[in-house]
Amino acid sequence: MSVLKEAQLLSNSEYFEQLWQLDTDWFEPPNHRRGGWSGVVKYVLKTANGAVDVFIKRQENHRTKTWCHPLKGIHTFQKEYNNILRLTAKHIPTLDPVYFSCDKSRAILVTKELTGYQSLENISPLSLSSVSRKQLLKAVAHVLADMHQAHFQHNSLYPKHIFAKPISSGWDIKIIDLEKMKRTLFVRQSMMRDLGTLERHANQDWSKKDRVFFLQQYFNEQPLSKKTRQLLQKLAKPKKAKRH
Repeated sequence: MSVLKEAQLLSNSEYFEQLWQLDTDWFEPPNHRRGGWSGVVKYVLKTANGAVDVFIKRQENHRTKTWCHPLKGIHTFQKEYNNILRLTAKHIPTLDPVYFSCDKSRAILVTKELTGYQSLENISPLSLSSVSRKQLLKAVAHVLADMHQAHFQHNSLYPKHIFAKPISSGWDIKIIDLEKMKRTLFVRQSMMRDLGTLERHANQDWSKKDRVFFLQQYFNEQPLSKKTRQLLQKLAKPKKAKRH
């Protein structure tokens, strides 16, 4: 029996309460805002197939408005879970969900730990060979291109939200933290928002040559067209602060 099927069998109010009442140290300090809170714990979940390392995210009174729920909104973890399923359906690599359930004010999302993966924030290009560095940039570029071509805009595409693991053929990529992800009408809108964020927050050790290679892979252009070179310059410009 798979982990997911096991979780589905246990998706009931009793199991929900067992997860809610877990007494263990926080992996990340709880985030308190607008009368609600959310937090994450790391846990070893026992299933019919044995122990599984997971992250358990719990929240109370944390909601976000959507087109379908413009007034009351939905739990942010419910939106994240829905987005995980949407990306998975499009074969875009992301987290593996184990369990999700919610009631009127609370929500719990359980996902498998990304064992062996590191975020781009923690991968220094200086520690990689030239071949490995290009393989990583190529893998990330192809996943992001697929995501944008499917009209998904991550909306918070920092390096810490892209995880990578070295494999025999290169790198395996996972996109995480999908609470803010949305569908867009135009691919360019998704691309400009996400690549701009990634460019501004990328490790400064990534050279201009690396960044050009990344865009070559993303746009499947060698060499880059004049239009794409202009885009590269636009992405590199600092974003203007919003007026309040």
